[in-house]
Amino acid sequence: MTPTTAVALHAINADLHCHSTVSDGWLEPGEVVRRAVANGVELLALTDHDEVGGLDIAAEVAASLGLRFVSGVEISVSFAGETIHIVGLGIDHRHPGLLVGLEQVRSGRDERATRIGEALAAVGIHDALQGARRFARNPALVSRAHFARHLVASGLMPDVKTVFEHYLARGKPGFVEHEWAALEDAVGWIRAAGGIAVVAHPARYRLSTADMARLFDRFIAAGGEAVEVVSGAHSDDEMRRFATVARQRGLLASRASDFHGENESAVDLGRCNPLPPDLTPVWSRLI
Repeated sequence: MTPTTAVALHAINADLHCHSTVSDGWLEPGEVVRRAVANGVELLALTDHDEVGGLDIAAEVAASLGLRFVSGVEISVSFAGETIHIVGLGIDHRHPGLLVGLEQVRSGRDERATRIGEALAAVGIHDALQGARRFARNPALVSRAHFARHLVASGLMPDVKTVFEHYLARGKPGFVEHEWAALEDAVGWIRAAGGIAVVAHPARYRLSTADMARLFDRFIAAGGEAVEVVSGAHSDDEMRRFATVARQRGLLASRASDFHGENESAVDLGRCNPLPPDLTPVWSRLI
């Protein structure tokens, strides 16, 4: 890669992690694409949680607007007592192995949602599951975010962040343990579907230094290739920390807003910080 090519790649306004109503975003897939275009995004990946149902319409709208589009997904993984998210970029979203794997992950969501509703009822918040379902446009995917939106709409809490802090984070009354996919399985499904596996927003995980190192050891051993250095969830210090991880481990670097909705996300589509210039963008493999 020539220096000129590297500069041009870094200059691309790429946003490679966001959500629609197919999982826990506020906007329909086509609306996500239109907002991205309005914000100057030049390369977009839609990465709904454990779902690929919005990719066809998103790709269709992107093509009509001249936006380069990447098929993606965000897979829920259990690791060291934490829920870790692995993004898949450039996937064949019709790959049978990927579809079977995602169905396995989704199959436990109904049971988890029921248990969250029961846990909230035990502390006096009744009918929370019914309320959460009103916010879930995809009935197969009721998430903690939908419960949080219901509690905000009910006037119990001022915003989603406060709901998580008081009710839905680990150790709080509405948190329930759940076993998601194994790390190696998630990376394997992505690779089998022709995609690149990315550790999403790593600064969000409450892992010890040793467990974080072990996460990347196992991720790379399984065939994982990239890390979100720039994320809507990362501070500048955290961005610098995971830029160092990318350098030391030879990982591609991704840039993402993790956009869910205008009033719920720290960063809008396409408005993240640029990648540090010495890192190799993951989109060098996608365009």
